[in-house]
Amino acid sequence: MKLIFSLLFACVFVTGCASEQAVTVEKSTIDASSEKVSSASKSDAKAKAKAKAKAKAKAKAKAKADPVPQPDKKVLYKTIGKTQLKMHVFLPPSSNTNKKRPAILFYFGGGWNGGSPAQFYRQSEYLASRGMVAIAAEYRVKSRNKTTPKEAVMDAKSAMRWLKANAAQFNIDPNKIVASGGSAGGHLAVAMATISKFDDPNDNLNIDTMPSALALFNPVYDNSKAGYGFNRVKDYWQDFSPMHNLTKDVPPTIVFLGTKDHLVPVATAESFRDKMQALGSRSELYLYKGGKHGFFNYNSKKNFTDTLYKLDEFLTSLGYLEGQPTIKIIK
Repeated sequence: MKLIFSLLFACVFVTGCASEQAVTVEKSTIDASSEKVSSASKSDAKAKAKAKAKAKAKAKAKAKADPVPQPDKKVLYKTIGKTQLKMHVFLPPSSNTNKKRPAILFYFGGGWNGGSPAQFYRQSEYLASRGMVAIAAEYRVKSRNKTTPKEAVMDAKSAMRWLKANAAQFNIDPNKIVASGGSAGGHLAVAMATISKFDDPNDNLNIDTMPSALALFNPVYDNSKAGYGFNRVKDYWQDFSPMHNLTKDVPPTIVFLGTKDHLVPVATAESFRDKMQALGSRSELYLYKGGKHGFFNYNSKKNFTDTLYKLDEFLTSLGYLEGQPTIKIIK
């Protein structure tokens, strides 16, 4: 019996030691693996941080080599509570003369949700170099001001009225003010010529908002159920949609659109053009093959320069600019 007990004890002791050794080996293996994973994670993190820093440095160098132009001045045009809205003004080189100049008023895009006047700084700089007073206007948007598209139209109208009332301050001919914009900003621009409602009661309503011409970059000018933004404006879309409020009074218009725009179908742009022409108004449409929404922005130099070149020609045909375009189209 003692012999059997001894053998059993030895067996348990040996088994226990073996198990303990196995656990120790397994723990060591796990620790080693963890160290490898940790080391790999740290290595990945360092690589990502290095790539991020490199990309940041590259972007900084690019921005330094091709800096975004800045406006000559910013002028307050409207105050709503604590919100102040300004005009970002680019002046022609010889703006100190008494010669009345044409002007162009840009509205940025962003679905009435966001965006910045800086979107049109480069177009503004170029057109100012050609002799126009170019202005990019601020207006209220949902992300910053918790507003609806109606307030955006109200501010856009206030901007146009303010500019006409203060045209002499910049030697502007109030009868030669072009409204322009991209996407939702394009909607605001054409709304100046088509939408009779959504006026700010604090404005001087004796001053009309009709521009002398329109320059529209993939504008969301159909706000019906078949167009853009219907769910946000469905209670008043018929009064809000420029496509459904066209008249013979709409001024000469030029429109730029990419054929792959997911917000503005080519058919919509063609319908707008045809309706305008049927009313006896000048309406030009330029389609850019494969262009997506926002195709005209500066990150696509080819489309940026081509649309600006065509806009220059359009404005020259109206007598607002003289000579040939000075911008070179990048192929």
